[in-house]
Amino acid sequence: MLTQNSTRVLEPADLGAALAVLDSAPVENAFVTARVQVAGLDPWRLGGEMWGWYADGRLRSLCYSGANLVPLCATPEAVRAFAERARRVGRRCSSIVGPAGPTAQLWELLEPGWGPARDIRAHQPLMVADAPSVTVAPDPLVRRVRKDEMEVLMPACVAMFTEEVGVSPMANDGGLLYQARVAELVGSGRAFARIEDGKVVFKAEIGAATRQACQIQGVWVAPEHRGRGLSETGMAAVLQYALADVAPLVSLYVNDYNTPARAAYRRVGFDEVGAFMSVLF
Repeated sequence: MLTQNSTRVLEPADLGAALAVLDSAPVENAFVTARVQVAGLDPWRLGGEMWGWYADGRLRSLCYSGANLVPLCATPEAVRAFAERARRVGRRCSSIVGPAGPTAQLWELLEPGWGPARDIRAHQPLMVADAPSVTVAPDPLVRRVRKDEMEVLMPACVAMFTEEVGVSPMANDGGLLYQARVAELVGSGRAFARIEDGKVVFKAEIGAATRQACQIQGVWVAPEHRGRGLSETGMAAVLQYALADVAPLVSLYVNDYNTPARAAYRRVGFDEVGAFMSVLF
């Protein structure tokens, strides 16, 4: 055991201690917790390294370093240590994302060497629901997407990603990794849509799932169908599925400037409990 304050790359033997830290904030940490529960801490399986910050010999904070750089349960001292390690190894991630406070501090320390960013979303409300909607009836036409409907779903997924992130997920490798991720969600029964005449009208996925919490992502309504309340009824349906089949807490995070979406989620029954921040490169 380490006897002083320090940071290091965690190893498979550190799994129990890492999960204890992650479980201390099940909603905020759901994205990384889900990966760790499946892959453990081996970098090849996890898709990145897990950095640990030890204070007085005890693991206190984490930072996932892969396609995203994600500070978790990170104290100010831990953030400084993670920033120093990130500067040494250089930028390998396409974004920095996580709870707003630690992420803002991490970016402040990294910006002189890593900036400028393509986009900074400094305040993304984190919202949670623990019960089905009592004010919005779920759309009965929203259902799980079948494996044979991948070709129907993919154009909607690409449109959502491009609209949300500002770049196409098909750009770098022809979309192979993105298609594999969508296929994984469909295969696990965590992709939902309302499909009419062979086209997606509404869609959303449960992107991360643990025993304690899950996270809805990729909420999208086809442009020609917007303004009809389909995001509310669709989300009520996905929330119902998630609570019944996945986890007792359902979360999502949304851009603060997207006031219509925030209002819709509140009507469905989601409450704001915190905030995330994203730095996109």
